[in-house]
Amino acid sequence: MSDVISEYQKWKQQGDNLRAQAKQAMESRFRELLSEAVQIASEYRADFGSSLKPPPSVTAFRYRTSSRSKAKKGANKQAATVQKVRETSESPAPKPSPKIAGLQKRLTTAKKKLDEAKATGKPTKVFEDRIYEITDELRLSGHA
Repeated sequence: MSDVISEYQKWKQQGDNLRAQAKQAMESRFRELLSEAVQIASEYRADFGSSLKPPPSVTAFRYRTSSRSKAKKGANKQAATVQKVRETSESPAPKPSPKIAGLQKRLTTAKKKLDEAKATGKPTKVFEDRIYEITDELRLSGHA
């Protein structure tokens, strides 16, 4: 009887070892593929100037553990990695700060007023000075 138990324990240990090896291989392959996807997306953006859109099935990918299984330790890392890939491959240029956006809006309105003044033949010095002041503020903030 002890022979059967020892064989069973040996078999179980081999299964655990094989399972650990498979898990490690799958995780490393997953990371390799994600790294390659990030590299391709950055090359595409550099060469063609627009972001590369993944297929809809990939953008809807969410790693979820089933309610019946045990909580996995690496699940959060993998989900975070997928989220980072998605952000880097889809994120457009960052939005300017509210101050910069306000300055840009003021600049466009000042330019419109300048054009209107030129069209009607009114003096334009005030509008030209205002445009100069706003562009100077933008330049000093580093967004000219």
